[in-house]
Amino acid sequence: MNARTSVKPMAAFNPLEPGFFDDPYRQYREVREADPVHISLIGDWMLLRYEDCFSLLRNPDTSVALRVALALQPEREHPRFDRFKEVFPDREPRESQGILFRDPPDHTRLRKLVSKVFTPRRVEELRPRVQRLVDDVLDEVGPRGRMDVIADLAFPLPFAVISEMLGMPAADRNQLRDWSHAAVKSLDPIISPEETRAAVLAADQMLGYCAEVIEWKRANLADDLLSALITAEEDGDKLSPDELVDQVTLLFIAGHETTVNLIGNGTSALLRNRDQLEVLRDDPSLDVNAIDELLRFDSPVQFSRRITLSPLQFGGHQIDPGSFVLTCLGGANHDPAQWGPDADRLDVRREGAARHLSFGSGIHHCLGASLARLEGQVAIGSLIRRFPDLEAEQADVAWNHRIILRGIDELPVSFAPVASST
Repeated sequence: MNARTSVKPMAAFNPLEPGFFDDPYRQYREVREADPVHISLIGDWMLLRYEDCFSLLRNPDTSVALRVALALQPEREHPRFDRFKEVFPDREPRESQGILFRDPPDHTRLRKLVSKVFTPRRVEELRPRVQRLVDDVLDEVGPRGRMDVIADLAFPLPFAVISEMLGMPAADRNQLRDWSHAAVKSLDPIISPEETRAAVLAADQMLGYCAEVIEWKRANLADDLLSALITAEEDGDKLSPDELVDQVTLLFIAGHETTVNLIGNGTSALLRNRDQLEVLRDDPSLDVNAIDELLRFDSPVQFSRRITLSPLQFGGHQIDPGSFVLTCLGGANHDPAQWGPDADRLDVRREGAARHLSFGSGIHHCLGASLARLEGQVAIGSLIRRFPDLEAEQADVAWNHRIILRGIDELPVSFAPVASST
């Protein structure tokens, strides 16, 4: 079968469609019903059904390393690389050595070194600290009667937590946020030359900053994750200099970028579904399940990419080795075949909500899933209970227009002024 003949223009993923970022789930639904396995307009294979996405993410005959696609399909056009060479003709693309972009056995070695501090037990020990950080924010904004959920809470909280876990020195968090936000744009399958330049230069800045922090930490070792990574040795193998810098950079970016979106998207979803906000507000025992339902309902990560190593069959189509395949996590999380006829409805009591794919699946299941859940539980639960009359100040949501990392740039809310709890 010629794969290219499977394209159906009227039923293809198209993030350029007007209104897509306001509600991508409508398009996911239409495409999933009409053509759930197809080559999209951006040139990658697209999977939108839960079963297909789950299967591919756990398939060992896949890779996350971009060089694999170049090796298996050298004759194919690769827009990601072509765009880089257009903007930076004198530079070679740099592939990250971070765990997110490595295959076994390197992935296995790196994950073993890092995972010890992200166990559910170790993460749960952080709850009192996370609660204090959230309480401090709410104490500060309470008397004002308004806040920006993103700038005041969703960004500072995970930034502070991952910084403390890593043991990073005090820094300009706004500068680091700007670098991080620009750098992760490179994950999107559609990116302009200007965005490419900004992403690469921001990544250069982040890598340089993390390299400087690592050198500082070598002389100031402590009981923290960064010190552990510097001194780590497993079966006689330490992290190489590039692996160390890339791993720290990735942990720092991933440790706050997606959690910002979880808190922002989750709060916005509750404000747009007032009945569910009130159910959760009045029943703290639902916090754990509610965060998983919010992750399912509006995932901070909408897509996860794999590269096929062997011919794979999905929906009657053969996907050749070296192909880029995007698993649409947002579409899978709304698939009625998995979630029932009310898949598009927010239900904080939903049974089995934790089966969502927002953290991926298989060997690349999000290392920080327990930490993200904890921060979401504390931040959102505390926010809606401290300010029970919380209301969005504007009807339109300021979506960030990112394809992969869906989030909100600002979320102004108001409430009756509340005195500090201290």
